[in-house]
Amino acid sequence: MNAVIIEDEPIASRRLANLISELAPEMKITGQITSVENGIHWFQNNDMPDLIFLDIQLNDGYGFDILDTLKDHPSIIFTTAYNEYAIRGFKYNGLDYLLKPIDKNDLITALTKFRKSRVPHDSIMDENKIARIKNLFEKEYKHRFMVKVGNQYNSFNVQDIAYFKSNEGVICLHTHTNQQFPIEYTIDQLEDILNPIDFFRINRKFMVSVKAVSQISTYFNSRLILKLTPKEEEQVIVSRERTSNFKKWLDM
Repeated sequence: MNAVIIEDEPIASRRLANLISELAPEMKITGQITSVENGIHWFQNNDMPDLIFLDIQLNDGYGFDILDTLKDHPSIIFTTAYNEYAIRGFKYNGLDYLLKPIDKNDLITALTKFRKSRVPHDSIMDENKIARIKNLFEKEYKHRFMVKVGNQYNSFNVQDIAYFKSNEGVICLHTHTNQQFPIEYTIDQLEDILNPIDFFRINRKFMVSVKAVSQISTYFNSRLILKLTPKEEEQVIVSRERTSNFKKWLDM
């Protein structure tokens, strides 16, 4: 079986190729494409693969632009940092839709679907299926947190929160007015319940608001170091595996 990776971030492309090699050794990567222009040219001059791993937002357009030039295309596994394209992706008969950073178990599930489904999909998706997918991705995110302060509870809107920090297992909410309060959530839970347009998890300890990022500098080993407002005494470093998606989050 042959597969093509369409991904404009070299690190993400190499990581995905390595995961595929580990999880599906029978699959040969015949192309690693980095742009819409290169993708159109590649498909004009090469045999159609059995599977396409497709990033949606590329430097010179959208992965959909490549698909639109093809008379027919094989199964597609979408790999992207943005969930707002899910409905459109499945209308292109996408086999699965994986959000970056790609989780190994999610990729295993997607490859299992591919192995079990080596037949063409119907070109038209029934309305019930579209509705189920739409409900999956149009989730309601948390708008406020109730925090215990002494013997009473105070309410904080998410707009008032600069960042969340984990310190020895305790998660603290830090406000734009330089207050901090412990909350009974984990960073993993916060990543699930906060709107990804407003908050980004930069590493194992920090989840930051877009409004709190006041300065970005390059750092050792292809990482970024941030200056937050209000000031955080600890170094705030975007992990290497999250740097690419962080840049896309801020439209860098």
